[in-house]
Parts: sequence; structure tokens; C-alpha cells
Amino acid sequence: MKTFMKKKEDIVSRKCYLVDADDQVLGRLSTKIAVLLMGKDSPEYSCHVDSGATVIVINADKVRVSGKKQDNKQYKNYSGYPGGLRVMKFKEVLKSKPESIIRHAVKGMLPKNKLQARRIARLKIYCGSDHPHQAQNPILLEVS
Repeated sequence: MKTFMKKKEDIVSRKCYLVDADDQVLGRLSTKIAVLLMGKDSPEYSCHVDSGATVIVINADKVRVSGKKQDNKQYKNYSGYPGGLRVMKFKEVLKSKPESIIRHAVKGMLPKNKLQARRIARLKIYCGSDHPHQAQNPILLEVS
């Protein structure tokens, strides 16, 4: 009995999933999305082949966090210049650019290798409930 290993040359048929982030906990939502982007939900998973799905997230502005993270969680950005450290709280980022919260959380859960950029590029995040990917017929995924 041989172990099946997917090759880079194998044709990959990607699924498309739709995830509603309305009233979902950020960490639990991010892990489900990261598993789908890597393709770990498939029985033919190989770590060196990019065989994950496309994930569309809607209602990103309605995501929540547990505990006191609403007030205490900080996002830091350093420009590289002296005095160039910008620190924003979770509430501020949620108001200004809520897509970046989910993208940052999912990117931190993906492996740090050459496939990370390809995987994160297949993540589409939108604030409202509308999205331009109706033609892909996305499968609605319930996150519990």
C-alpha cells in the first residue's frame, strides 16, 4: 500500500467558500479560514502543494473578540524611521479598516513559507453583506 502524495503538476480544482463573520469570535473564525486556505480539510492534502480553497468573508466589520481585547488589543506598524511606530487599538482599526483585522489574524496562522502569499491572495474580505463573487457559486460555511 502506497501513500498518496500530490505533485505540483497535478491539476487542482478549487472550491469557493462564503463565510459570514457576523458575531463570530475572531480567533475561531481565523483558524477555520486558515485551514480552508491551506487545504487541510481535503483528504489529498500535501504541505508542499497549494491546493486550498478560495474564501470570501462578508460582514468583516461585525466580528467580535472575547474578554477585554476590545479595549486592550493593539496593532503596531513601524515605518523604519525613528519615531515611526504607530499603535492603534482594536476599536480604532475596526472603525477604519476592519478587513485588515481578519487578514492579519489569518496571515499569522498560515505557515511562513513561499506559499503564504498565494494563500492569503485567495482570501477576499468585505465589510458589508454584498460581494462581487456570485459567479463562483460559493458554498456557505457555518462557523460554530
